Amino acid sequence: MKTIKNLRNIGIMAHVDAGKTTTTERMLYYTGMIHKMGDIDSGNTVMDTDEQEGKRGITISSAAISTYWNYLNEKYRINIIDTPGHVDFAIEVERSLRVLDGAIALFCAASGVEPQSENVWHMGSKYGVPRICFVNKMDRQGADFLKVVAAIEERLAVVAIPVQIPIGSADDFEGVIDLIKMKALHWSDKLGENTVEANIPPEMLVEAEEQREKMLEQIAAHDNQFLNLYFDDANRITEAEIINALRRGTIAMQFYPVLCGTAHKNKGVQPLLDAVVRYLPAPVDMPAVVGTLPNEGGEQLRERRFDEPFAALAFKVNVDRHVGKLTMVRVYSGRLKAGTNLLNTRTGATVRVNRIQEVKANAYVNMLETQAGDICALVGLKDVRTGDTLCAMDHPIVLESIEIPDPVIALSIEPKTREDLKIFGQALAFATEEDPSLQVTVDEQTGQTILKGMGELHLEVVIEKLRLSHDLNVNKGAPNVAYKETITQTVEHREKLIKQTGGSGQFADLTFRLGPCLNEEEGFVLIDSTKGGVIPKEYVPSIKKGFLKAMQHGVLLGYPVESCRVELLDGKIHENDSNAIDFEKAARDGFKKAALQAKPQLLEPIMMVEIETQEEYTGVVNSDLNRRRGTVVGLEDRANRKVIQAQVPLAATFGYISDLRTLTSGRANISMKLSHYATVPDHVSESLMN
Repeated sequence: MKTIKNLRNIGIMAHVDAGKTTTTERMLYYTGMIHKMGDIDSGNTVMDTDEQEGKRGITISSAAISTYWNYLNEKYRINIIDTPGHVDFAIEVERSLRVLDGAIALFCAASGVEPQSENVWHMGSKYGVPRICFVNKMDRQGADFLKVVAAIEERLAVVAIPVQIPIGSADDFEGVIDLIKMKALHWSDKLGENTVEANIPPEMLVEAEEQREKMLEQIAAHDNQFLNLYFDDANRITEAEIINALRRGTIAMQFYPVLCGTAHKNKGVQPLLDAVVRYLPAPVDMPAVVGTLPNEGGEQLRERRFDEPFAALAFKVNVDRHVGKLTMVRVYSGRLKAGTNLLNTRTGATVRVNRIQEVKANAYVNMLETQAGDICALVGLKDVRTGDTLCAMDHPIVLESIEIPDPVIALSIEPKTREDLKIFGQALAFATEEDPSLQVTVDEQTGQTILKGMGELHLEVVIEKLRLSHDLNVNKGAPNVAYKETITQTVEHREKLIKQTGGSGQFADLTFRLGPCLNEEEGFVLIDSTKGGVIPKEYVPSIKKGFLKAMQHGVLLGYPVESCRVELLDGKIHENDSNAIDFEKAARDGFKKAALQAKPQLLEPIMMVEIETQEEYTGVVNSDLNRRRGTVVGLEDRANRKVIQAQVPLAATFGYISDLRTLTSGRANISMKLSHYATVPDHVSESLMN
């Protein structure tokens, strides 16, 4: 039996190019999982298993691997998930953080807290994931450890506690000072395999003592048990007492320990592994998993123990050409052996687990059983999607699912040849099964297949993956914005459906008030204010279904209606001719007519754009942003460069990266993420509708 207290399920999260994959590669090397370090530039790292990841030098899909680390003569199993840093693949981070117990947040020592750093940090907070911080790339020009720590506290509104400080920076970075041991740590050999302890350099002793005192004060401010030790005699506090207090505060998310190093230069990774074991929680350190009973509601709890009924969450589906369909799951409670039947609480169906496999990036090892705390792959499951709960047949539970963001960009695609046509539908079905943030629809008017995703890069990667994995070649149209529609005024409408065909006819009479949602409401809200049974209660679900169907295609340009509020006021039925389907159709037809009178408007996605460039280019960049209907909302200095923050309509960002390179002679970096939806200006709306 595995010891659950010696298990760590962690993710590595950060902005693109902060060094996540390189750090993971070094962790695998020092734990003995691999015997040669790969390199991002060479495209040969263990975790970048996708062919495109090697070519593009970025992580596209989250990858999992298990390794082991010895700490204080005990062996710890660490399940690591390396997540993407590009905002187009945020769903990979979202579903990974949903199932992890802890995470390492990486920050570039020169760039500090970047946009996607903030995004993934807030995802971690949403799912209650304790974190430690690692300020990477201390060898980079402009590296400033304490400045990054200050930025973490300011921009993320948290307490960051350095447990190390660097010895030097940029080309002079030599090692770190451990503020708990009060020792200098060096890695003199090229591969950084041997950690050498030494006395703190005399010129840094005062700074180290000041930082240690500050560390102790911050811990004491958040931990009463440690506060008593601190007031009794701060000089007699032991290393173990400091570590235990840091662990308590980290798991409670009261503060976040900060370490530093340079993974690329093989310095500082072993202390990071120690910190994973020291400060991040084992599954048993986390509270019981909360779920509900299927179809009934009511809270259900599962303790994270082996002797509880089995419960797991499917967080990712992979289709491997050699192994078949793999369902990645996080096991929260109980045990499972191959050949066991499970209940999928979404479908109510029984699914049989043919095999259980431990994941080694793109390799798989058969397991006899899986148990509480594990992250593994189940082989052979049918009709299981991301977010499904799998549980013991006689102990049903529905765990919190995974939030899937709405796509913001779309393009039309079609198979190039007849051979491509044969596999077109199946390949797209596999793609949407693997990536739930991807949507495929068919335009009712043109018959075109529309592929929707989170950004230009996302769709580009998906189309390339269709070619590489399924031998499917497609022609694609120009990218289009995934607009939404909304209504801005409240109207009353009466819709009558009367049809006689000789036999039983159709009859529905429905009066309703349609308007925008109130402040505290969102999505679709239906209020039944009818009295006296003028509309039978059993017809109300069908009426709701009719309105929801109508909202899928708005009245301006056919885009989905974001939200609305419907209040049923009155109605009539015919004793012989009325049924639920008639009222569904009346609701659908009535919505289309009423929405036209309710001042409908188009909404467009607005992106938060952050551009980092030389000061000399800020004028031309700002002018270009204005031309694109952008609004500059911030300007700051970061590592001797200017950072421009602006809100720009997505429609104006197509091809922007190439244009920006031209404007700045290639001396700018850009990142974008969805900020919000806003009303399309009248002149733009008119041009879209003409």
